[in-house]
Amino acid sequence: MCGIFAAYRVDDIKTFKPKALQYSKRIRHRGPDWSGNFVANKTILCHERLAIVGLDAGAQPIVSPDGRYSLAVNGEIYNHINLRNEIKDYAFKTLSDCEPIIPLVQKYDIDAPKYLDGMFAWVLYDKQEDRIIAARDPIGITTLYMGRSSKNPQAVFFASELKCLTDECDEIKAFPPGHVYDSNTDQITRYFQPNWWDENRIPTEKLDLKLVKETLEMAVRKRLMAEVPYGVLLSGGLDSSLIASIAARETQKAALAEQDVAIDANHTLTGVDAKGNLSFTGWTKLHSFAIGLPGAPDLIAAKKVAEYIGTIHHEHTFTVEEGFDALSDVIYHLETYDVTTIRASTPMYLLSRKIKAQGVKMVLSGEGSDEIFGGYLYFAQAPSAAEFHTECVKRVKNLHYADCLRANKSTMAWGLEARVPFLDKEFLNVCLNIDPENKMIDPKSGKIEKYILRKAFDTKDDPSAKPYLPDEILWRQKEQFSDGVGYSWIDGLKDLAEKMVSDEEFANPKPEWADDIPTTKEAYFYRCKFDQLFPSKAAASTVMRWIPKAEWGCHEDPSGRYAKIHEAAVEN
Repeated sequence: MCGIFAAYRVDDIKTFKPKALQYSKRIRHRGPDWSGNFVANKTILCHERLAIVGLDAGAQPIVSPDGRYSLAVNGEIYNHINLRNEIKDYAFKTLSDCEPIIPLVQKYDIDAPKYLDGMFAWVLYDKQEDRIIAARDPIGITTLYMGRSSKNPQAVFFASELKCLTDECDEIKAFPPGHVYDSNTDQITRYFQPNWWDENRIPTEKLDLKLVKETLEMAVRKRLMAEVPYGVLLSGGLDSSLIASIAARETQKAALAEQDVAIDANHTLTGVDAKGNLSFTGWTKLHSFAIGLPGAPDLIAAKKVAEYIGTIHHEHTFTVEEGFDALSDVIYHLETYDVTTIRASTPMYLLSRKIKAQGVKMVLSGEGSDEIFGGYLYFAQAPSAAEFHTECVKRVKNLHYADCLRANKSTMAWGLEARVPFLDKEFLNVCLNIDPENKMIDPKSGKIEKYILRKAFDTKDDPSAKPYLPDEILWRQKEQFSDGVGYSWIDGLKDLAEKMVSDEEFANPKPEWADDIPTTKEAYFYRCKFDQLFPSKAAASTVMRWIPKAEWGCHEDPSGRYAKIHEAAVEN
C-alpha cells in the first residue's frame, strides 16, 4: 500500500510540479520508504512508496519499456504471478506486483481492472495519446479521491487522500469503487458487475458450509503475499479470531515447507531459494496485536485466542485521555466526521503506531464480515429475509465510506498496510449469493448473528479435526470494536462532547451544514473538528454518516450495546 497523487492537463506543468510534490508530501505517512514522480506533457504522477513486495525493484511510477505508459499504484495485486505467466509478450522491468497493470491496459483497455485480484487504486498515463485512466478496487478497500478546479476545467486530479486536493480543487468526490475513469470520454464507468450487486435481487443459492470455509481460507492464504514481517489485528471477536487462526495455520505450513531454514531467537525465518540465495521470508510464528482500555472485553478474549492458536501476542492498552488527545489527529487522517468510524478508528490508530514500532509493515484485519453476514446486532430486528439481504448488500456497497476507510487510513497513518480477506471477490460472490433465510438471527433456535460463518468453522462433527477456535470465542456474541475496547471509551466521548458543545451551539447548527445536521452533541463535536481541519466546502461532500435503521426500531446510537438483542443477552 502506498500513496498517489496525479494531475492531468494542468496549465503549466513546470510551475505546477513543485506544488504537486508538496501535495504528495502530505501523504508521505502512507509511503515512507521512497518517493518518485513522472512528468510528461501536462501531466504528473507522484508516488509515496510503502515497500511490501518487490522490495529492491518496485519503485514507482513504473514506466513501460517503450516509455509510452507510466503507472502509479496504491495497492496489492494478489494474482500478479498468474498475470505475468499469461502475458508472455511484455518485457517486465521489475518484480512489482503492480507492473502487470500496464500490459493489461494495452490488451484490454478500460476493462483491465476486471482481471485484477487485489486491493488497488491506480492512475495510468498514456503519453502518446495524452490519455489518463484511473481505477479503484471493487469494494473500495483502497482509498481514492478525484477533484476538479473551476480555474482549469480541463484538468483532473487524483489522490489517495482528500488533503492532497483541498487547496487545488473546488469539486472533490470519493472515486466510486469498482469503477474506471477514461479521459478520452471524461466518464467514470462501472467495471465490477457481480450478480449480487443488485440489492433488490434476493438470492436463492443453497448453503454450502464447506465452500464458505474453503473460500475464506484461500482468501487469507493469498493475502500472506509479502516480503516483510506481517501480523494480524486480533480483537478477540469472531472475525479477527478466525482470520488469525487461519493465518497462523498457513504461516506454520509455510515454515515447515521451507528447506534449509535458519531461525533466530525472535522466530525470524530465513531460507534458501531455488538459486541458493538467502532470502527473508518472515516470522515462523504469527504475531497478533490487540488494544483496549485496561480490563477491556476484547483484551481478555484476544489473549484466549492467541494462547489457543499459538501466536506471539502483543497486548497494548490506552487511557480514555490518550484517546481524547488523539481525536484531532484521527479526524485529520480519516477525513470523516462519522461518529461510528471515529469511535472505532481511535484505538486502531493508536494500535497501528505500536505495531509499526515493532517492525511490522502489514497486518490482516477482519473488516467486512458483519456486512456480508448481517453481523451487526441491529440485524436481529430485520422484518424479513429479503430486507435482511438488501441491508447487507447496501452495507457492503458503502464500506468505502466506513470500515474500509477506517481500516485503510487508521493503519496507513503510520505506514502500516491492512489487508481484509473477508472482502475477497470470490468470497463475496459465494456468501452474497446464499439464500438470506440462512443468515437470519433467531436466538430462540440458537441462530445468533453470523451463525453460518461460525458453523462453517465448527469442527464438532469431525473429531479428528483440530478446532479453529475455542467454543467461547467461536460462539461469542458480537461486540462492535468501539465497544469491545471498553465501554467507558464511548461513554467518555459522549461526556467530552457534552462539555465541549453548549446547548446553544447545538440548537444552532451552521447554515452550511444544510441537510447534514448533527443529531447529537458528539456528532456536532466531530463535525466542528472536521471543518477546522478541512475548511474547503468540497471536503464535506466526500463524507457519509451512518445512522441505524430507525424503521427497524433501532436505537439512534450506533453502539452495538444499545441493540435489543445485546440487552437481552446481558440480562440472561
